[in-house]
Amino acid sequence: MKFSHRLYEKVREIWEKTHQHPFVDGLGKGNLPVESFIRYMKQDYIFLIDYSKLFALGAVKASNLETMAAFAKLLHETLHGEMELHRGYAAKFGISQQQLEETKPTPTNLAYTRYMLNVAQNGELAELITALLPCMWSYWEISRMLANKYPEASKHSLYGDWIKMYASDEFGSLATWLIELLDQLTEGKPERELAALEGHFLTASRFEYMFWDMIYEGEDWPV
Repeated sequence: MKFSHRLYEKVREIWEKTHQHPFVDGLGKGNLPVESFIRYMKQDYIFLIDYSKLFALGAVKASNLETMAAFAKLLHETLHGEMELHRGYAAKFGISQQQLEETKPTPTNLAYTRYMLNVAQNGELAELITALLPCMWSYWEISRMLANKYPEASKHSLYGDWIKMYASDEFGSLATWLIELLDQLTEGKPERELAALEGHFLTASRFEYMFWDMIYEGEDWPV
């Protein structure tokens, strides 16, 4: 069994629960309150600032030029693709780029990004990938699920662009490359190391669910 298949089975229950989350379902049905989406967009924007750094660290830890170039492409696509989507949404709501960048992260957002960065800075390339992969992989899964479950979702005047971007073949190819790279890097590794990598993937998947939940519940600092 490929290691990625093992990881998928490990987090299947968490991801299924994520697929059923009212925020995610609201994106597909098109009835998600705009205020919730604005909160998501702002928190996800500053999340992506730190997330981009993971791809830069991936290039640093890569062992060959081909892998370095692929991580550089992921970095570019995040900075100029995903984040541009958020900037476009912000403009619709009268929110400037400066206001986006000045958003303060919630406790869950801060904990999630710091966890990934800690793993990436202190671990090998395989550890970095298992920490960042649940985000990309689950977004691809979520968007395709929504597009199939709600055929008109990609045409929604507000949420359609979000679904189309993350369900796209372009985004899927980036996620697939990471999955395949992880399978290559873990081939032949001892169980002790595989279990540690699985732990990172599980933790990050839990954080992904918590991220959706914190947005939906309006989490903020208590004081």
